[in-house]
Amino acid sequence: MRSYLVKRLLLTFPTVFGILVLVFVLMRIIPGDPARLMAGERATPEQVAAIREQMGLNDPYWVQFARFMGEMARGDFGESFFSKRPVMEELMARYPATVELTLFAMIIATVAGVLAGVMAAVYRGSILDHGVMALALVGVSMPIFWLGLQLIILFSVKLGWLPAGGRVDPRLGWQGSTGFVIFETLLRGEWAVFWDAVRRLLLPGVALATIPLSVIARVTRSAMLEVLGQDYIRTARAKGLSERVVIFRHTLRNALLPVITVVGLQVGSLLGGAVLTETVFSWPGIGRYIVQSIEARDYPVVQGGVVLIALAFVVVNLIVDLLYTAIDPRIRYS
Repeated sequence: MRSYLVKRLLLTFPTVFGILVLVFVLMRIIPGDPARLMAGERATPEQVAAIREQMGLNDPYWVQFARFMGEMARGDFGESFFSKRPVMEELMARYPATVELTLFAMIIATVAGVLAGVMAAVYRGSILDHGVMALALVGVSMPIFWLGLQLIILFSVKLGWLPAGGRVDPRLGWQGSTGFVIFETLLRGEWAVFWDAVRRLLLPGVALATIPLSVIARVTRSAMLEVLGQDYIRTARAKGLSERVVIFRHTLRNALLPVITVVGLQVGSLLGGAVLTETVFSWPGIGRYIVQSIEARDYPVVQGGVVLIALAFVVVNLIVDLLYTAIDPRIRYS
């Protein structure tokens, strides 16, 4: 196990390095001059040139990249061009909002996706099966930004059931200490704020969960059908075990390995989808902040935000690999 962990951790370095190179190159080939944006439209060429020098943008690209890599190695993401605050502080201030949204969407996608896949497999060939698969196909095909806009129009504008943006109603006057609204209010028993925060999570959470939910449902159905055809399932039924025990204790557990694999992969979809979802719903998370920083050509923020998301994806996939032994004891790491 220890040697496997070391190998996996070593393999993450080329991945992260490739991501760093890609982000560095892309940010510098995008049209636009951050110095001009910071100086303003009325700035003179001399003022713009001074700001470029201050930002270090006049240095050769290899010097900028070496400086960037040195900062990353120290865990220093640099300073925002515009706010003049450390990038890590800016990201950490928005990190709780993204974590709560992503976890909420992941819970919806995993629970609903697994249940839908199980029901479709158990009632294979029925109207329920065809309906679940049709909805899964539609869910995979729908763009997040389009779905988010439709949810806002229906449930916020026309029906007025759910708010379209923000984490907490300002009229409640809530002031947190950690940034995790759901967790903090739940622990404190501040139920008015808690339920308001949950209501505000529903629309972006559902929009973000739709694609992963559809993928998980399809994979669960496929894995369940494969296991249901095995001899030991027929033996379990022949022994007189109840159908519930056969499905959930014997079939589902043995079908979970590919499901957990796809759940880990869908974390990448959630982290990428969070950028669009937060933008559509004006959610104050890292994804929306990265989009705003791309528009402003704030290189340190974009680079730091992408690296943070990439590291989260790598860590989650490592955890998923380690969960394999808990589900299937036959798997051994070497």
